[in-house]
Amino acid sequence: MLSPGSKGWINKYFSLVEEGIVDLSYSNPSQYSKQRHLHILSGKTGIIFGHVSCFLFYKNADSSKWIEDEKLKILLFETLLLVYIQKHGVSKTLKDDFIDSMLVYYSKYDNKGIENLFTFFVKEDKATRLETIFAKRIDNSTGILDNRWWFKTMSNVFVYLDVILFDRFENEGDSEILKSYSEYAYNALISILLAAYSDGIVDEKEETMFKVFLSSANLRSQYREKAIFNLNNGASYKDFTAIVFEDKLLCRFMIDLSLLTIFGNQEIEISETDFITNDLAHFLHLGDYDIEESLVMIEHFLLYSDLKSNFLANKNIYEKVSTSFSNRWTKLILRNKDKLALELSESKELVGLIKKSATQELSSEEKEKVRSQFLDIVKSMPALAIFLLPGGAILLPLILKVLPDLIPSAFRDNEVEK
Repeated sequence: MLSPGSKGWINKYFSLVEEGIVDLSYSNPSQYSKQRHLHILSGKTGIIFGHVSCFLFYKNADSSKWIEDEKLKILLFETLLLVYIQKHGVSKTLKDDFIDSMLVYYSKYDNKGIENLFTFFVKEDKATRLETIFAKRIDNSTGILDNRWWFKTMSNVFVYLDVILFDRFENEGDSEILKSYSEYAYNALISILLAAYSDGIVDEKEETMFKVFLSSANLRSQYREKAIFNLNNGASYKDFTAIVFEDKLLCRFMIDLSLLTIFGNQEIEISETDFITNDLAHFLHLGDYDIEESLVMIEHFLLYSDLKSNFLANKNIYEKVSTSFSNRWTKLILRNKDKLALELSESKELVGLIKKSATQELSSEEKEKVRSQFLDIVKSMPALAIFLLPGGAILLPLILKVLPDLIPSAFRDNEVEK
């Protein structure tokens, strides 16, 4: 069907759209800002973590033979396409307009890894030029010889900066901001260093992880030298540049990267997570819910992505993350208890299936009903938005555990006493 490793994949992708195999329909939930919805969806797909958990639009087609770089290439393409659709919608000229916008964007994008590409574009058509750019963006060789899984995974996280800056470029029309890639990446690296130093020391693994991030960021020499100085001498809030307060998506990404570093180290210290979720988050003017959402996204990724066996090989770490995840959801459910009870009481079929699931295995059809009906409910409840992540429905048993009287009472409202 589609082969991201071969020439012509962008034209093929849009031909699948025309055939109805790939569906580009999109609607932004009214209770979310476009940026917040973009961030949630980016956590859902895994692109924030440099890893593909699922695709945005290429959902039902076969990608089983693709290598990881090919998957990430398509996901980056789709996430940028989503940003474009959020702004402009889907039109008959979407393909040509999007490709033109992408080429303008990357021609002004101050990323050291792609700066020389445009001098070689002579005879190539526009789609082929864009394919070359995407191939280069995913080619993030760190130069560090190490076979551990997280070296390869974490070396790809900075492709998400393409999404953040394209969102700003499209919505503000500010081409000057595209000269700030190195500054964006540098600020992200400072947030990682602050998190690593928060327990008083940067251990060998954290230092190596930072070097992976630094190598893959493709910084200009000015910012690279500053980052190396900070690694050797420490970092403080004064090392951030003013640009961090101009872009909330960047601030969210910085928190996500800091948490990923702490969890990836597999030696989670309370002092480190407290620093990120309190001091750093508040410095970046992020609210409590922003932090809660990021924590849930990270923990969900660690527990349910196909990398979980690598992330959580240590049983103690697994238990710590799993307990934290469960406790966080317990608080969210209790906080939204009244509205959740009301919504469930008005959905008799869903309540019946949830109750049944507590004592017996549901059929595939019943599981799909539970998933789709419950997701319809939580769409109206922003605090429970993370249920929309892949595997979110597995959290349903928590409702029975946390609110044991909820299901029976919802039934009794409509029951006739015998």
